This record gives sequence, structure tokens and C-alpha cells, in this order.
Amino acid sequence: MFHYSRWRVLLILGTVLLGIVLALPNALDPLGYSNVMTRFGLKPMTLGLDLQGGSNILMEVDQKDLTDKLQQQLMGDIRLSLREQKVGYSGLGKTDNGVTVTVNKPEDTDKASTELKKLLNPVDSGVLSVGTAVNLFTLTQNGNQFVFAIDPIGFDAKTAGSIKQAIHVIELRINGLGTTESTIQQQGKGRISIQIPGLQDPDRVKTLLGSTAKLNFQLLCAEQATAPNSLPPPDCAAYPQKESVDAKLLEKQKTDATAQTLTDAELKALPQMWVQTSRQATVDGADLTDAQSTFDQNNSPVVSFKFNQKGAVRFGKLTADNVGKPFAIVLDGIVQSAPNINEAILTGSGQISGRFTVEQTNDLAITLRSGALPAKLAIVEERTVGPTLGADSIKAGVYASIAGLVFVMLFMLLPYGFWGIVADLALIVNLILLVGVMSFFGFTLTLPGIAGIVLTLGMAVDSNVLIYERIREEWRHGKSAMQSIETGFKAALSTVTDANVTTLIAAFVLFGVGSGPVRGFAITLAVGIVTTMFTAFVLTRLMVAAWVKRYKPKEINL
Repeated sequence: MFHYSRWRVLLILGTVLLGIVLALPNALDPLGYSNVMTRFGLKPMTLGLDLQGGSNILMEVDQKDLTDKLQQQLMGDIRLSLREQKVGYSGLGKTDNGVTVTVNKPEDTDKASTELKKLLNPVDSGVLSVGTAVNLFTLTQNGNQFVFAIDPIGFDAKTAGSIKQAIHVIELRINGLGTTESTIQQQGKGRISIQIPGLQDPDRVKTLLGSTAKLNFQLLCAEQATAPNSLPPPDCAAYPQKESVDAKLLEKQKTDATAQTLTDAELKALPQMWVQTSRQATVDGADLTDAQSTFDQNNSPVVSFKFNQKGAVRFGKLTADNVGKPFAIVLDGIVQSAPNINEAILTGSGQISGRFTVEQTNDLAITLRSGALPAKLAIVEERTVGPTLGADSIKAGVYASIAGLVFVMLFMLLPYGFWGIVADLALIVNLILLVGVMSFFGFTLTLPGIAGIVLTLGMAVDSNVLIYERIREEWRHGKSAMQSIETGFKAALSTVTDANVTTLIAAFVLFGVGSGPVRGFAITLAVGIVTTMFTAFVLTRLMVAAWVKRYKPKEINL
């Protein structure tokens, strides 16, 4: 073990030097050298929400909005189903908790019953009973009247599914902002907790998440509203225009600076534009494959979009069949613009224009790329964690790490003498390597992560103590100094490896199951185990080999 080739020595020392370089930004950044470090691709560790502050938002699925959507979809399905079966009906409308419809001819009730039972909409009942379907609606029949009601169990299952889908969409939107290590997780049955380290502007996040991003391209109805609050004709829907919404919101913000949206009543009071709702006159944005913020020929910010093949065919057919007619671009129930179709658009791409700012087009492109939320999300709680709390937490964590390091070094130095100095040097290098690896790979340091660093320092010393005790044991058994050192390292290797592997498995489990700060602890622990193995059995061994080669000891003073 005492012979090291030159390239092996250079490789070990090079690894240590590389670790020092990678860890250096953490010492230079507070001194104002961030620009120099960035030029060389170096960066300090990313700090978590508990250390650098950020935004903490708690949202929940808007139950009323989800209920409205389900009722609206069911009404559309009932209308389509009965028309295909040529069953006359009347009184199709919403109830407090469902939809009702009346079949005109008594002789058609059996046929209608058979068709309407197909619309009970089974959904998965949840995680604990995967594969068990429950109906979203119940159906009762009173003569020739049919009444759908939302089933509570089915609605809970639908809400759970909506939460999962919403979390995926939110992750895409938040990541689109360029933030790192955000934590998005379900809280309770119908809530989502969002933590974004470093983001001090929660209003932008709220605006980004406040849009469900449901995009439709719908032909305008031949008849248009001539007075406010006019009822649209059958198969048409009334939506306000973006200019009116923006003007009303600006007026509202003069008295309420925190206002971000208009209420449904305020939206309905604005001038409306009637658009067709039939499937033949509508293309939705579900088939979008890309959306980017760009500029039009007038240098105004717009959003360019592109459909997949299926969407491109539908969009091409819609525009080819309606050249010369206006069609509306509707986002979340607001008409963004209503240009004329000058020619068939067969390329599957287009633009959304409308008095946007550059930031608005960026955010709109992000929301369109991430897809539509299954329902509106209402903000239950919002909190901005200030930098003061983060600075205090960092200071406390640094003090704890330094104190832990000093006590551990004293513990090794006093009883082991020279061998304690070797262990202390390895300990310092271990800490530098750990910080360097975390900085290079962009792992986030959290408050529990600092605890993981302190724990790693203790584990690193454990490895050296095991090695030294093995050497001491061999020396007591009468072996020579050289044989004792060599056998001690070899015998301790398997023990230390077994202990670290089991801890590493626990760290992987913590990372897979946990979230947020728990993951930060798991990452620190896992990286610390790897650096500990390097310093205990590679670096320490090299230092001992160099000492043995120079002084050729005849006895072991341990």
C-alpha cells in the first residue's frame, strides 16, 4: 500500500485541487466576485427557501369552477347524444348539483335512458383502490325527465385526479420562469403547496397560475350583441374582449391595488362578443405543440404557436371553410383578438396578438406550452419569506458547522496525536469536496442540508476511528508497524463500506419519498458519504503512505 505511482498521486491531488476550485465561489461570492466566477462557469451553492427566502403559496382547486365545467361538459354530451339518436328533448339545464333534461315523446324514454346511462362518466376512485371505477354522476328518471347529480365519491376522485394534473402543469409553468428547486406538492385532499426559493415577486406567480390557459379558436356568430347583457342565440356563447377587461381591471386597481382579476359578475357586465360553440366551428388549444413569445411585422409582442398534425388538419379545415369570416381567439373565456381569415392556414401555425407587453407574451407562451389547468386554482394563503430570516438561518447553520468541525478535530487530535492531524486534514478536505460537488451540480442547500453536513463530519471521523482501531489491534497482535498499517486499512474497508452503503440507501429512500428540505438533507448526506469514502481510504492512505515512506516507523503510537 505504500507505493503510489506518480499518475495516481497526481490524480488524487488533482481531485482535491478541483474540489477547492469548485468550492471557492462560496467564499468569493460575498466579497463581490460573482462576475469573475460566472465568467469561468463557477457558481456558489443554491440556497433553499428556508435560507434565501422566496415565495410560499397555497392554492386549492376551485370546487365551484370544477362543478361548472363538469355540468357544462355533461350538457354538451347530452345534447350530442340525443341528437345523434334523433331523440327530441327540452328543458336541458343545470340544477344545483347536476343537469336535468326532459324527453319530449314518452316512447323515446327507453332509448334515451340507454344512451344517457353511457354518460355517467366512471373515474378512478383513488390511490388506495387503483383500477376501481366509480361513477362521477348518478342518474334518476321521473317519467320522461332525467336528472343527473354529481356523486360525492366520484367528485372526490375527480378532484384528486385534477390535483395531480394541476401539479404537473404548475411544475411546467414554474420551471418556465427559470427558477430552480421549487417545491410543488399536494397538501390534503384538494390543495397544492408551492414554494419557490429566491422569487420575491409572488404577483407574477399568481398571474401565471391564475390562468387555466384554456385556448379556443371559435368562429364569430353571424349575429352580434347590440346592447349589454343581451342573450346570445342558441349554439353561441358570450365572451368579453381583452381590451374591455384590461380597461376595467385598470379602473378597479385604482381603488384596490391588489386586484389581479375581475369577478364573473364584472366580466358579464362588459360588452360581449358572441362566438359559435359547435364542434365544427371550434378548434381548441389541446393540440398545441409549441408557443413562443415573438414580434409581429409592427414590432409588437405576440405569441406564435404551432399545432401538432391532428390540430393542424382541424385548424386548416376550419380556416379553409371560412375564408373571409372573422374568428375569435379565446383564452380563459376572454376574446384576445378576432381577426378575419384572409386565407386558409394550412401550416398549423399562427399568432395570438392583442396589446400585450413582452413579459405578458412570455408568460402566456409558458402557460400555453404547459397545457391547460383542469380547473381554476384559488389562492388560500400566500407568504413571502424575507431575506432577513434566511440570513439568520444561514448564520446559525454556519456557526453550528464550525463548532461541530472544531470539536470533532479536537476529539481526534487529543487522543491520536499525529494520526489525529491526518484525520483532521482529511476532514477539512472532505468538507471542501462536499461543498464543491454541491456547488458544481447546483444542488440546493437547505437548513436540514446543513444538518446533513454536520452529520457527515461525524461519519467521516467514524471512518478514521475504525481504521485507527484496526491498526492498533494489529499492532497489539505483534505485527510490525508496516503490516499493522496495511492490514488495518484493508480490514476497516469492508466495515466502513457496509456502514456507508446502508446509509446511502437510506439517503436514496429519503430523496425518493421526501420533498423540499427533506430532499436537501438526503442530497447532502449522499454526497457526504461519497466524499467520506474518498478522504478516508484514498487521501488518508496517501498521507500515511508518504509518512511511512519518509520516516519508516518501527512502532505505532496510537
